[in-house]
Amino acid sequence: MTATEKTVHAKPPPPEPAPARRPSELAVRRARAARLFIAPNLLAVLIFLLFPLGFSFYLSFQEWDLFGPIRFTGLTNFRRLLTADPLFAIALRNTIVFTLGTLLPTVAISLVVAAALNRRIKGITFFRAVMFLPLAVSSVVMAVIWRFVFDTNNGLLNTMLGWAGIGPVPWLVDPWWAMVSVCLVTTWKSVPFATVVLLAAMQGVPDELYEAAEIDGAGAVRRFLSITVPLIRGALSFVLVVSIINAVQAFDQIYVLTGGHGGPETGTYVLGIMIFQNAFAFGDAGYASAIAWLVFVVLLALTGAHVWFSRKNAAES
Repeated sequence: MTATEKTVHAKPPPPEPAPARRPSELAVRRARAARLFIAPNLLAVLIFLLFPLGFSFYLSFQEWDLFGPIRFTGLTNFRRLLTADPLFAIALRNTIVFTLGTLLPTVAISLVVAAALNRRIKGITFFRAVMFLPLAVSSVVMAVIWRFVFDTNNGLLNTMLGWAGIGPVPWLVDPWWAMVSVCLVTTWKSVPFATVVLLAAMQGVPDELYEAAEIDGAGAVRRFLSITVPLIRGALSFVLVVSIINAVQAFDQIYVLTGGHGGPETGTYVLGIMIFQNAFAFGDAGYASAIAWLVFVVLLALTGAHVWFSRKNAAES
């Protein structure tokens, strides 16, 4: 092959890469302004979230009374929590009972209320506003009001029961009734948020599906169970997870209603009360941090399982 032929059949040289365009001064200024706007939020997250989170993890392996020097103890706090503390079993049992006692009625009532508010009838806007009022009330203020309502001697609830010929109920005195009381209050507080989520999901269901089902002879209950519930499954699972997290982390309403000692005969001694008691009553911040991190791991596992099931169901559908 001649030199001329080699030249003809040779591959053309690759094109030179275009020179990188430098960002304009306006883009640079916008990026700098964006960083300045985000910086306070990032600083707040660092100071009020990440630092306390990391410090509590550090304390879970230490012994500290909030005033003296910190002493490293390794896994002693976790070993004591899981094997040597009888109060942990009580707190865990009460937390499970409290979670079920608030989760099931919250989901059931929210489904019914959201379905009722999803109807196009006259005056429904007023009922929606009334339904969402508990969202604007502080949990502590709400618990103080309910404490007067549940008063055994002069409470509004027992007074109304007396009108019906029913004797006074020891709402906050008896261990079983104390748990019922905190479950009622928490459900009353949780239903509006769950209703908002479920109502928004229901409003996204096409009306054509209901009309077709009604033509086929399906009743209101059948349409709700066969159309509404399957199509709001994502929102429903979200409500379940959030309700579980809120129930496991519950503290303020239980503390105000039944006190920081766990209520009558430890009837409302949940994990949130246990953490508070060990940290500020017994002065054992390391042990309290270990309890908090155990709760965090459990909630993280539940959230991870929810995400996995959600993705699996989405892939199958």
